[in-house]
Amino acid sequence: TDRVHLSLYVWGFRSDRLEVPVSQAAEMGNRTWIHLRKNRQRMHTPLDHQDTASLYNLQERGPQNLPVQVPVNISKYPFTIIKGRINSMATDFCHFKQSFSLCWSSVVDALEALEKLLRDFAVPLAKVSGERLVEFGHGWDNGWRKAPPVIGLFSVLENWEEVLGLVLRPGQRYKGEGGIDAAAIHIQSCWRRYLAQTAYLRHCRRKWAAGTIAISWLMHTQMLRVRKALQARRFRQLENYRSRAQHLAANWKHTQSSKRTIIHIPSLGYSQSQRMNLRGFDILQNIQISRVCDIRDENVEVIYVCPRHLGEDILHYYTSLLKCDGATDEDDTGTPQASSSSVRRFIILTPEAVDYFPTHNMCLSTLLKYSPRTLKRIRNLIQGKQAYIVGGVAHEDDLAVADELGVPILAPEPAIAQLYSTKSGGRRIFAGAEVDVPPGQGDIYSLNQLHETLARIMTQNIDVQRWLFKMDSEHDGRGTAYCDICYLSCYNWALQEYHRYGPELWNTEWIQESVLLRYLDEIPEWLARYGQPAKTSCYPSWACFLKTFLRQGGVVEAYPPSDSVTCLTVDLLLEPGGEVTMLSCGDQLHGSCQLEAIGSTVPQTSVRPEILQSICMRVGQACLKRLIVGYVSVDLATFLNRNTMEQKVWAIDLDLTYSDQLAMTQLLLMMTGGTLNCHTGCLEVPTPITEKFLKQPPVVNRYAVIGSHMFHSNLSMLYHNVFFMVCKAHGIGFNMKRKQGTVFTVYDSSERCTIGMITVSEDLQGALLTFARNLSDIHQEISPSKMQGDTNFKELIKEIEDVLQMTVQNKMRAVEDKLAA
Repeated sequence: TDRVHLSLYVWGFRSDRLEVPVSQAAEMGNRTWIHLRKNRQRMHTPLDHQDTASLYNLQERGPQNLPVQVPVNISKYPFTIIKGRINSMATDFCHFKQSFSLCWSSVVDALEALEKLLRDFAVPLAKVSGERLVEFGHGWDNGWRKAPPVIGLFSVLENWEEVLGLVLRPGQRYKGEGGIDAAAIHIQSCWRRYLAQTAYLRHCRRKWAAGTIAISWLMHTQMLRVRKALQARRFRQLENYRSRAQHLAANWKHTQSSKRTIIHIPSLGYSQSQRMNLRGFDILQNIQISRVCDIRDENVEVIYVCPRHLGEDILHYYTSLLKCDGATDEDDTGTPQASSSSVRRFIILTPEAVDYFPTHNMCLSTLLKYSPRTLKRIRNLIQGKQAYIVGGVAHEDDLAVADELGVPILAPEPAIAQLYSTKSGGRRIFAGAEVDVPPGQGDIYSLNQLHETLARIMTQNIDVQRWLFKMDSEHDGRGTAYCDICYLSCYNWALQEYHRYGPELWNTEWIQESVLLRYLDEIPEWLARYGQPAKTSCYPSWACFLKTFLRQGGVVEAYPPSDSVTCLTVDLLLEPGGEVTMLSCGDQLHGSCQLEAIGSTVPQTSVRPEILQSICMRVGQACLKRLIVGYVSVDLATFLNRNTMEQKVWAIDLDLTYSDQLAMTQLLLMMTGGTLNCHTGCLEVPTPITEKFLKQPPVVNRYAVIGSHMFHSNLSMLYHNVFFMVCKAHGIGFNMKRKQGTVFTVYDSSERCTIGMITVSEDLQGALLTFARNLSDIHQEISPSKMQGDTNFKELIKEIEDVLQMTVQNKMRAVEDKLAA
């Protein structure tokens, strides 16, 4: 035909197809080619940088991951490129150029890019498919040159696999045109990149270090400010405590004789590790709920802070119990009437922080400190009244609570209490009071010191059969272990040496030296093999016990050298005015662990009252000299000396806290309406109503058995009202008219596994029998044959049987002595 279709590309835009004569097509193509070449040089960036960067990427990806797609058809216009140069005079190239002269403008750029690529990589021979090259050129123009055409360039080659393998060969780029410069540039760029990366990483590390140092310094300064603020606040709280304590001491007599409010906070301020290892910590703090019985004094109002929410059943039980106290009113006929005025004089509050920290085992003072609503309510209740706090085991937060309420604390400073409430601190007070203590030594912190001390005191006290090891900061027999000397292989030889020289010469050091050295050699192995913790549930082995013992420090002392040892607890009130008052005294009852008291018989009958009075007064005065006031509990051990057959009394422990025995004694006195006369060793109660017309004395004696830690896992199956119905069916109850019977204390509404029990009778034997019978009846009622449960009822029943047997023997011995006289 005489006309052809011509597509014009101007400035990268494709125009509509034009029909022009053939004679004008060549001239138009040449003009367009020249015009586009000039404009492309102005518009587009060179392809060199794009090609080079793309080929580096190709070398990293590898030939197996290249998306090169080559048509399978055979080319009609092939030509070759030798060493990156096109022979423009070659027949194949001329044929190709002539065939595509009308669209040569779109081919020439691609062809130049292909030549440069082949020269850069020193490709000796490349076979080009003309049709593919033209197709690639059209696609490149239509794509606005946004993507580098390197990958597509390989698709125009017929031997693309051979060329691609050569191009991807490491170092091939540096063999081609400008290879030396490219290598230099690459080396320099890598080195600059390395330097820049190293400098950047160093900068990042320095920046991170500077940030860390800055944050640490800010935290340190903030902690320092907080620490100083806390120290200042605690110092201010301590100063306020001392000021209020002086005022309380100056006005103590007036306070005791006038209306007053006692804020009972039975907090156990143990260390965090001890609190976290105690199961049912809130129940342990609530065992002293009997403190509410202080309202038996008509001038006293009680605010009892409870460590857990009590159910309506428990609140109703104690309300009914306090209405029917022993100090009931009487009508004209002498019939006891319920006293409702006492109910209005006590209130039980639970801090709201109990719900916020259910698993932290915080002591009650700390929970109250973080309970602003409860503190506000207490402030409103005591506004305009004389009030003071009676706490438990001392803690620093006691001062914070007292400062918030603006009331004094009937207790020593926490630092003083922590110093002298340890086993070593108690021995120092007993030494200052000049009372007898077990042979031993405190403040032991190293293994060598333990061995040397033990060898020395064992040599000096050859007759002691058992030695005790007590941790300073533990309680209730948890941190106590023992070791019997009968297992020491050289003991029989040492005993022979003692008998050979006699008691008088034995105290000479040179005589004891051989035994001492022999003891030192054998004690380590003896302790490792035969040392036994008293409560294996706390410390399963001697090694575990010894590790904690040496970390906390402790005491080594002798167990009384007798087969019959009686322990008793005496509760004292060290008044701020300087007087010492005995409030309670009882002989201890033990369970499976002979070093842990779970009950007592009140009043005590093992030591003559005048001897007990003398010991307690000396201990109390020694405490007052060390600024210890408030409630103190003294543990004593009494036994008969085998050589002289005289009674000996050892002071074995000192607790600067309100004891469980004292709390239960308050309930005992509340229910009987009596008084505990520790000077005479009698529990005196008003004469029962049925006996008043028989010309009896105004008071009669009673004996009581107290158990504050009665545990039985099967009790959780019974609600409290069902439990009391079961007890009533077995005749277990308290007779208000006869002033004897059984009274229970309950501590929680959820688990219900722990209870307290008091039995009152006309004589000690009757009280013990009633207590044991009650335990047996309750156990049989709640324990099927296949589900006995975990309990300490059986051990306590066995202990009571032993006490009853001893009581009968003492009575028979007393009768024989009278007959002999």
